[in-house]
Amino acid sequence: MTDVFQPEYIDINFGCPVKKVVRRNGGSGCLKDLDLVQAVIRAVVAGTHLPVTVKIRSGWSEDLRDPVGIALRCQDAGARMLALHARTRTQMYSGSANWDEIARVVDALDIPVLGNGDIKTAADAHRMWTQTNCAGVMIARGSYGQPWIFREARALIDGTPVPRTPTVPERFASALEHARMVQEYEADLVGAALEFRKHLGWYVKGLPGSADLRRRLHAVNSFDEVAGIFSDYLASDWMPALAQGEAAAAAGPLA
Repeated sequence: MTDVFQPEYIDINFGCPVKKVVRRNGGSGCLKDLDLVQAVIRAVVAGTHLPVTVKIRSGWSEDLRDPVGIALRCQDAGARMLALHARTRTQMYSGSANWDEIARVVDALDIPVLGNGDIKTAADAHRMWTQTNCAGVMIARGSYGQPWIFREARALIDGTPVPRTPTVPERFASALEHARMVQEYEADLVGAALEFRKHLGWYVKGLPGSADLRRRLHAVNSFDEVAGIFSDYLASDWMPALAQGEAAAAAGPLA
């Protein structure tokens, strides 16, 4: 498989909290048995010439919350880099990620540590990076509907000018490009279009009249319908007010 896809590393995800994964002792379900975690890492390390990286949560539950201890065992088993989502599995996505735990893991490990959890804006990514001294920031749900968050975060961390936030037409263009790439990848275009509805909803979140826009987008059965819906919105009465707001935002700092 590595010959076909030519990955640069192998990542083991001990962080996934999804019930259907955990009940089969996958993802963060493994965190209940740290001997198993180490055995898996060692087996993968022994079976590949590629670097092996690991993603974990802070523990299975509050009773088993020990991010530093878990991370040290991953490092000892051969992990070359570690990402920490600073919540337990039982928290799922509720509450707040404990960034102080990321900082403690950074201090305890010799390998690079990535921070994960509660990154909703580029400013959040920069704040985590400075607060925890992590080697990098992992952005997950915060990228939904705003893939430009990565370039904005990169600019903040590098200390370079932050690109302006895309206009509405540019946002729609990104959504259509995203849809085009999905069409190239998926064999079942109808099923892919139905699955992509949620992404369309994220792309239009916060726009004036977004409730009606989402209603139309969530009813599409093919990708061909999406461009027409976007065109209708761009020709609607919402656009003059939006254009004024975008012009004002462009004149000020990044929100």
